[in-house]
Amino acid sequence: MLENLTTETRNEKTMNLDEMSIEEFLTVMNEEDAKVSAAVRNEIPNISKAVEKIVTAFKSGGRLIYIGAGTSGRIGLLDAVECPPTFGTSPEEVVGLIAGGEKAFIKAVEGAEDSEELATHDLKEIKLNKNDIVVGIAASGRTPYVIGGLKYAKEIGASTVAVSCNKGSKIGQEAEIAIEVVNGPEVLTGSTRLKAGTSQKLVCNMLSTASMVGIGKVYGNLMVDVQSTNVKLVERSKRIVMEATSCTYEIAEEYLTNSNQSPKVAIVMILTGFSYEQAIEQLKKSEGFVRKAIQK
Repeated sequence: MLENLTTETRNEKTMNLDEMSIEEFLTVMNEEDAKVSAAVRNEIPNISKAVEKIVTAFKSGGRLIYIGAGTSGRIGLLDAVECPPTFGTSPEEVVGLIAGGEKAFIKAVEGAEDSEELATHDLKEIKLNKNDIVVGIAASGRTPYVIGGLKYAKEIGASTVAVSCNKGSKIGQEAEIAIEVVNGPEVLTGSTRLKAGTSQKLVCNMLSTASMVGIGKVYGNLMVDVQSTNVKLVERSKRIVMEATSCTYEIAEEYLTNSNQSPKVAIVMILTGFSYEQAIEQLKKSEGFVRKAIQK
């Protein structure tokens, strides 16, 4: 029942919310938001297990698939669409599914989250397979769409992770790994777009970023597979090459041109003296890891 969920209980600090001054309310809201990071920290052991599963999936040719409804679905989608420009992945490698389809990102699709069968249909549409990993996201931990998706994923042998904001969640019971971040009651009762949504975003940030580090998308703390799709990212690519090799702006620009605008390849070329073809081959042998490529 909803009344038994932490995400649905009333916050004692805001019982007179409608009588507070703007500054009073914002102060309380900020104090409550400050609790989110600590709540996420408590789940790091489970988040770490999930990252290991995601890295394994990627190395097996599988995909990371987020599935959720409403705010939770939007957070998964947001993380998915940021991966190609940041890490140079294809749009098919990290996928976000939301109950009701892409149109639900902007406007709620009534009843979509209540269907387990819809999740099965959506996963079949993208040809879910046993090499993939499905991360179900639901603040309440009881959304039927997410439960259905996790059930189907298990049926075909895909790995499963649940991200919720209540302990002992239903989606957690359906998944191999349960990440259950308990943030306490929202300042606005039941409005899980607040602390719950913030914690889910933090968890997704961890899952995708740490996993990309695990498959060689990062050198030091530099996003060496960034795609130069606009002026800002072209300049960022040059700075990345400069930081990684201590070269000049002009050298970075030259090598990026010669490496087909790949910071990773440009870095290996500069640090090893390899040609473009040799750098590509060395990175292939090193499974995409720059550090390994320049040490061989």
